[in-house]
Amino acid sequence: MRYIRTNSFKRLFSFKKRSLEEEKDNTLKILPYEEQHFQKPTWKCFSYEELFDATNGFNSENIVGKGGYAEVYKGILKNGEEIAVKRLTRTSRDERKEKEFLTEIGTIGHVRHTNVLSLLGCCIDNGLYFVFELSTTGSVSSILHDEKLAPLDWKTRCKIVLGTARGLHYLHKGCKRRIIHRDIKASNILLTKDFEPQISDFGLAKWLPSQWTHHSIAPIEGTFGHLAPEYYLHGVVDEKTDVFAFGVFLLEVISGRKPVDGSHQSLHSWAKPILNKEEIEELVDARLEGSYDVKQLKRFAFAASLCIRASSTWRPNMSEVMEIIEEGEIDKEKWKMPEEEEEQEDEFWGFEDLEYEYDTSFSMSLIDSVESI
Repeated sequence: MRYIRTNSFKRLFSFKKRSLEEEKDNTLKILPYEEQHFQKPTWKCFSYEELFDATNGFNSENIVGKGGYAEVYKGILKNGEEIAVKRLTRTSRDERKEKEFLTEIGTIGHVRHTNVLSLLGCCIDNGLYFVFELSTTGSVSSILHDEKLAPLDWKTRCKIVLGTARGLHYLHKGCKRRIIHRDIKASNILLTKDFEPQISDFGLAKWLPSQWTHHSIAPIEGTFGHLAPEYYLHGVVDEKTDVFAFGVFLLEVISGRKPVDGSHQSLHSWAKPILNKEEIEELVDARLEGSYDVKQLKRFAFAASLCIRASSTWRPNMSEVMEIIEEGEIDKEKWKMPEEEEEQEDEFWGFEDLEYEYDTSFSMSLIDSVESI
């Protein structure tokens, strides 16, 4: 495997052969950092032949998704289990992507929650691969914006919002180590057969040590229309970065509109004046034809208005978001901003940001900018 270069990568899998000899079920167990605090994660080490056969030779007809550095294939194992195989693309095989692969394993390999997609296994033969359970229903984005499908009813939308909030709350508060996802969006929220949402794609996720208040990250990576101001302006990342993205996601589910429209206007920029005027009925997807719970809409709209605030200081954390959207009382006085803060907020949203010019995932650094000249 001449492709594997980094020492950390070699160390991580140095015990693969030993583990497989010790365990007849071919299951690879990775010890957590502090074993006494949480259960050992367990996932299978697949062979390349297994994945090759399952995906019919990684046939292009089996591609169900593409990202900045990976392709996702659907497949069926010999036991009949349907799987999704995320493959690092050949053009992205460099040391940086290998490290990101390791990071993603270290992140998703330890999470266990109903609303977070679990890792079934991985493969390091002839490339780098993740294996997940296949989501036959698709993503929230694919279901919400497919004009050939009937619009999602309000009850299902509520289930999706609440489940996603619980999953994100778990990543921030329930894990032994705080996880910042950095790419919360409708296309990364997969749905089970009964429309239970599962947060997926941890390619940009970061651990945030308890003694740290935030990460300072370069290059800036993510998806336009979802990026918090402090992130795309200064590279600052913490839980509030995900909260902002969740606010955009919440607006998308309510309205049925895409995060960036054909005129390059962001969803949060469109929604901000509507929320300020409290004319929240204008937010609702017209395809619902008035079939929605008004009280629940008020909670969702209020939560969204707080999540997309330009100042991260005045955004709620996910615990507070949960309190608002789960039948809680809305305490508007608690969240009222000082007049000078409100003026700065209005001034910020009065500008057309560079982000409105795009609607795709991106990565930007000083080097990238120089090389593009």
